[in-house]
Amino acid sequence: MNFISLPKLSPGDKVAIISPSFAAPGRWPRVYELGLQRVREEFGLEPVEFFATRKLNASDEERASDLISAFEDREIKAVITSLGGDHQVTYVKKLPAEPFVLNPKPFFGYSDNSHFANHLWLLGIPSYYGGALFTEFAMQKEMDDFTVRYLKAALFEKGIIEIESSPIFNDKGLNWDDSSLLNHKREYEENDGWYWDGSLSAEGITWGGCLESVDEMLRHRTRIPELSQFEDVVLVLETCEELSPAPYVSRFFRALGELGILERTKGLLMGRPKAWEFDKQFSQEEKLNYKREQRETILQMVRRYNTKMPIVQNLDFGHTAPQICIPFGGQVQINSDLKKIYARF
Repeated sequence: MNFISLPKLSPGDKVAIISPSFAAPGRWPRVYELGLQRVREEFGLEPVEFFATRKLNASDEERASDLISAFEDREIKAVITSLGGDHQVTYVKKLPAEPFVLNPKPFFGYSDNSHFANHLWLLGIPSYYGGALFTEFAMQKEMDDFTVRYLKAALFEKGIIEIESSPIFNDKGLNWDDSSLLNHKREYEENDGWYWDGSLSAEGITWGGCLESVDEMLRHRTRIPELSQFEDVVLVLETCEELSPAPYVSRFFRALGELGILERTKGLLMGRPKAWEFDKQFSQEEKLNYKREQRETILQMVRRYNTKMPIVQNLDFGHTAPQICIPFGGQVQINSDLKKIYARF
């Protein structure tokens, strides 16, 4: 695959704010306004709302139309999603290619937005896995400096940047229904750092996203990279707020193995698993056990199909904070000798 080089932004540029999945701005307008304020004040950009951004229960056609319009609008220099959801698998496969090929620009989103990121990938257009308005820009009290650093790199900087590990993290949310909590800082805890397995170094193009969304792609027979293309791929995957149990994660990786994907890929980068949600409020011990079981399950299953590629787990991307908006369809280097990771932004 030959991927284009995305243009970088300048202060004052306009960025689209869209809801290709759940229209969170229509449910939590105060959180939405805080996110818009941060886009303006922290990054010097001008957010532009599109037709279905606040429209709850928007149709697939309306969501698709906003995506196309945001890319075709020459004044829009980047596209930022409001949140994820559970909708894209039904309509992304029907999207045309031309609006995106003729008007490539940075796209920021994760979780359910893995489907659209895959659509862009197949067109040779990279994007950024992360940087949703609600979860990153509208972080309660203040944005994480770690998150801001990588967002600014994606928006304004060009070149190879070292991916580092945050010393602290949070995976316990605050209720968006209570607007008084918008000025309340979340509780953070010490981060374990990376779990590294394998002595080989590797370099490749990133592909993957939310594990549960990629599973949906496989179930719906969505077009994904060809097997030959996976020979140049470093998988980037993470589990979502559903807190999928280890047996499910194991079956997912077994599917990748049986499809011939794992034996071909250059490496695997796993985001830190979210281990707490409002409907699954795990204790500290339960959180640690959940993450350990997932980590061990992944390692065991992947090694059945690929004994050599480097596997690095607990990176700062995905559904926890702080977050790296990691390049999707971008070049990454995994240096196993130095235990360092680099990505081209």
